[in-house]
Amino acid sequence: MINFRYHVVSLAAVFLALAIGLVVGTAAANGPLTENLNEQVNTLTQDKSQLRDDLEQSRAELKKSADFPSEAGPMLLANKLSNKNILLIKFDGSDSGDVNTATDGVATMLRAAGAKVAGTVTIKPKFTDPANAAVMLDFAESSAPPSVSGALPNQSNAVDTSAALLAAVLFGKAGTPQIEGTRTVLSTYESEGFIGLDGDFKTPAEAAIIVIGAPASGKDAKDRNAAALTLTTRLDISTRVVVAGLSANGLVSTVIGDTTVAKSVSTVDNAVTAYGQVAAVMALVERLGGKYGHYGSGDGATSLLPKTASVTNGS
Repeated sequence: MINFRYHVVSLAAVFLALAIGLVVGTAAANGPLTENLNEQVNTLTQDKSQLRDDLEQSRAELKKSADFPSEAGPMLLANKLSNKNILLIKFDGSDSGDVNTATDGVATMLRAAGAKVAGTVTIKPKFTDPANAAVMLDFAESSAPPSVSGALPNQSNAVDTSAALLAAVLFGKAGTPQIEGTRTVLSTYESEGFIGLDGDFKTPAEAAIIVIGAPASGKDAKDRNAAALTLTTRLDISTRVVVAGLSANGLVSTVIGDTTVAKSVSTVDNAVTAYGQVAAVMALVERLGGKYGHYGSGDGATSLLPKTASVTNGS
């Protein structure tokens, strides 16, 4: 009969055999397994290094791509607007920093085209606030020079009337003198916080580029956005206008969506970029040549840039 001691010895022998097997098996497999893991680590390290190189190259190419319009713009625009007096109009809002940057970029491209920046008018939020309609109508009536007052539209829409007054004193044909009383009009609107002024405005402008950011928001957003369109269409009656938006939202899409205005006012929907700033000036060249278009990368844009154009007439 097998006794208890025999069982203990047998179990001990089995466990010892298992332990020896594990040690021997691990030792035998350790070499190939380690080599395989090392190969995988080396491969991953090489892949990571290659991806890092690819990323750096892509970043460099992207920077060069962004620099291209800034460098090529002056060559594309050279002498296209020689001695033309162009007014810049920008809307002050929540994204005024980006609007200012875009406006500066457009001004740089205008000068590269040979144009003279007649000045910059900033449309303050107070100008489009419907609560200020009565006050603004009073200022339009009291500050309008006699040569202009009789030609103002029916004074029921404060933005339309004020835009007509500003257009009358800011724009004119090449070589025409400044309307007497221009400084009074501008100073009145500036002192009351409706507009901001940068420039001497001694020479009437022959065209305008409007730089605008995101559409207005809040309870009176509808009225404010409508006011932006009213200002644009009123200026378009007096001069040639290009709307340079930071995106396709807001005034750009509103202009494109209006079948009448879209055939008279050109738009650019990416003025925050150098491409858009070049496009805005090229679009103005096109407008002064009697044509129009809508450019950028958003809905309604027909191409990134206008075809190269020259000012032939209509200036």
